[in-house]
Amino acid sequence: MSTAAARRRPATIHDVAREAGVSRGTVSRVLNGGHYVSPSAKAAVDAAIRRTGYVVNRHARSLITGKSDSVAFLLTEPQERFFEDPNFNVLLRACTQALAAQDIPLLLMIAGTEDERRRNLRYIEAGHVDGVLLVSSHTGDPVVARLHEAGVPVVACGKPLGQTAKIGYVAADDRDGARDMVRHLHASGRRRIATVTGPLDTPGGVERLAGYRETLAEVGLPVDENLIAAGDYSRASGEDAARDLLERAPDIDAVFVASDLMAQGVLDTLARAGRRVPEDIAVGGFDDSPAALSSRPSLTTIRQPWDRISTEMVRTLLARIAGEDPAAVILPTELVRRESA
Repeated sequence: MSTAAARRRPATIHDVAREAGVSRGTVSRVLNGGHYVSPSAKAAVDAAIRRTGYVVNRHARSLITGKSDSVAFLLTEPQERFFEDPNFNVLLRACTQALAAQDIPLLLMIAGTEDERRRNLRYIEAGHVDGVLLVSSHTGDPVVARLHEAGVPVVACGKPLGQTAKIGYVAADDRDGARDMVRHLHASGRRRIATVTGPLDTPGGVERLAGYRETLAEVGLPVDENLIAAGDYSRASGEDAARDLLERAPDIDAVFVASDLMAQGVLDTLARAGRRVPEDIAVGGFDDSPAALSSRPSLTTIRQPWDRISTEMVRTLLARIAGEDPAAVILPTELVRRESA
């Protein structure tokens, strides 16, 4: 075949072998992890792949290995929440980059309804992905149990609640982050410190509220249930919660809000009520998402290390796929001081 004709068709494993001056079997071993291949042969194959532009036929390889060489990013929230909450986009992008370094594609799957959950679980259980990065699981959500029963490797973002199955997870230290924020508000002279919680069927909602309660007790302030309002991590729920707090306890002088997006809603309500931030009421968020910088005033918040969370989720999932036991990783948070508190 002429050189021009060869360029008109995709390069094959035979082309790589011929270019590298090695056997087809050697190329195959390089493509499947480089076991029992000398460094010089591997270098020759890698260089030949670059020169020929060879791309692995994943479908053909999956027929041989029984693996799909792909991973699912499964978000158990409504579709509109994916587009509203910047944290999900940050996490998705970082996980995609971490997997790209391993030449593994990431498939986004949203399961916010029963029908979506059923379709996505059927697809996953059929073996179309090798593992699942599970994001935003709720107490009582059947997804974790179903995936565990099906033998699908799973790593959750945040500690799964109410699960008997041993599932690997990666989480920021939500409780310690909440403690840092409440201590900061107290140190600035605030004594009527309210909170807007996240959903209390999620690990972040539970742990951040626990940190709030513990720190009030630590600094000698009573835990007043009138100063606790529930949210669902949406901006609208932050607006509603702040309105409820002002009606129940108009003398509040600080609010710890369990997400930056909800904190934006709190700021909107306070502005409409004529309350100055931070002069009248200090506001602290959680996440250090893009919402923290776009808020007016900019948000004092708790930074979650999203890049590290993503990297650790990918690392622990690939380890699970390789047969290792589930692992739990908890990463420290950081108080970021800005204008709102």
